[in-house]
Amino acid sequence: MIRNKKAVLFCSQIVLTGALIVGAPCLAFGDTEKNVELVTVSEESVFGSSSTESASEEADHSEEGQIHKPESLKAPDFTSDPDFIDDSTDNTYGYYTVMGETTVSLAQMTSQYNERNVEYPSAVLGDGGATTIDDFCTIILEEANAEGVRGEVVFEQAMLETGWLQYGGDSGVTQYNFAGLGTTGGGVAGVSYPDVRTGIRAQVQHLKAYACDEELNQDCVDTRFDMVKRSSAPYVEWLGQKENPDGVGWAEGANYGEKLRKLLAELKAE
Repeated sequence: MIRNKKAVLFCSQIVLTGALIVGAPCLAFGDTEKNVELVTVSEESVFGSSSTESASEEADHSEEGQIHKPESLKAPDFTSDPDFIDDSTDNTYGYYTVMGETTVSLAQMTSQYNERNVEYPSAVLGDGGATTIDDFCTIILEEANAEGVRGEVVFEQAMLETGWLQYGGDSGVTQYNFAGLGTTGGGVAGVSYPDVRTGIRAQVQHLKAYACDEELNQDCVDTRFDMVKRSSAPYVEWLGQKENPDGVGWAEGANYGEKLRKLLAELKAE
């Protein structure tokens, strides 16, 4: 009887031991499955991130925002045409129209600048695509011609606003902002542009916004274009708010248009 009990007890121990031995691998395998699932999810997340980073690395935005001269864009010298007629003041008021053909030559513009005996900021403006005053004025003629704005108006406004490219106001030469766009006073520096051509193009487009209601011929780079009351200043004399019939315009200062007219008269040796 005792032997039978011992035998039963021995068998029970064997069965229990076997169950524990068999069960242990099952528990271990269960944990392994969970670990594999977690690793799989983790790997999918990592691969997704890696793919995104790779796509980002492939995209080259180094030249984004840069404005370059279109191949079709030229700087014509209208004054070389023997049949050329200066119609800049051919209107009822005898005012100087902003829109129209350029009525001066590149040589006249550069000559007026050089007569000021100021140093052209070639280092900074050269980085922006205009190493010399000839380069600068050529870009003005090209961009003005592209939108049908008179190049001499763009030139004289840039000279008036920047003090013949010497600056000294709220904006600086490194901004390539040649017309005080966005300089609302109180030390506000205004808008910055990636290069000389972009800054001049923005100025031309802003003048066009004031002068007429025609669509732009090139992509808009003037971030303040939609802030303008269209066709409110078709004449140079009306660019100043105090002289504008509607009280709107480019500048708040008195006699803004008159100052531009004096520079234009000097440019044309009138």
